[in-house]
Amino acid sequence: MKPLMLHGHERAITQIKYNREGDLLFSSSKDNKPNVWYSLNGERLGTFNGHQGAVWCIDVDWMTTKFMSGAGDNTFRIWDCETGTEIGMMKTNSSVRTCNFSFSGNMAAFTTDKAMGHNCEIFIMDVRNVDESISHADPILRIPINGSRVSAMLWGALDESLVTGHENGEIVQWDIKTGKKLHTTKEHEHLINDMQMSKDSTMFITASKDHTAKLFDSDNLMLLKTYKTERPVNSAAVSPILEHVVLGGGQDAMDVTTTSARVGKFDSRFFHLVFEEEFGRVKGHFGPINSVAFHPDGKSYSSGGEDGYVRIHNFDPSYFEYGFDY
Repeated sequence: MKPLMLHGHERAITQIKYNREGDLLFSSSKDNKPNVWYSLNGERLGTFNGHQGAVWCIDVDWMTTKFMSGAGDNTFRIWDCETGTEIGMMKTNSSVRTCNFSFSGNMAAFTTDKAMGHNCEIFIMDVRNVDESISHADPILRIPINGSRVSAMLWGALDESLVTGHENGEIVQWDIKTGKKLHTTKEHEHLINDMQMSKDSTMFITASKDHTAKLFDSDNLMLLKTYKTERPVNSAAVSPILEHVVLGGGQDAMDVTTTSARVGKFDSRFFHLVFEEEFGRVKGHFGPINSVAFHPDGKSYSSGGEDGYVRIHNFDPSYFEYGFDY
């Protein structure tokens, strides 16, 4: 399983995402240029130039026509996927931490950090026909967060709800129409780094700094499974074809120099979805893994690390033949 190494970033990768067909892989990092790659051969298609700060979050819509990014320069931008030109930009009070297109691609949600005397807020924008006017357009919904800041966010079913993961480990489900909380649960002890939906959106997996990843029902936030490791988990993804989940993590970037790569556990770890048991590891990164993603066809997966590399791994036939004994 020799990976494709994609080196187009100068600094640590913050997020990677496939589009729906899986032919393109988008990556963002703490330098200010998100990249897009062909996932088949690792060729770089282009960059999205314009941000002035670390890009924290990216997303691409269902049709791969619009791409959005949120960054530490207090802006949220929407780009044309094909040409890489900026269509619209919105200024915020603090850095944009998470952003997601709704399933239909008609709406975009993003959240800002709690910083510089400004509270954390959730914004939902109409992005059906974006142009420069979005910079002073009113959001459809604006929810101020008084408690712990939002660190991860997903759209719920039928674009009717949002699910947010918070710094204190809480998960909250919001009703889009009213802006009220529907459900709230606190299963994690610590910051939730990442949340990703399963293919059919019935479940989502969370990755937390409390050394666990957990699987939840996306309708009522019921805890289904827990995957335990001994390092903070930065990202987790669910396989679209098999009952597998992949976890990426490692200790905080600031503690890395005090340990060797062997001790650091910078490997992707594969767990069985149902039995919560680890069955495989993939080594490779020279730093914590910040983001993992499965290809939509389930035949490969990618990971982006603190070392600035994105690695695309195509699974060997033995991975598909592997049967879990039960």
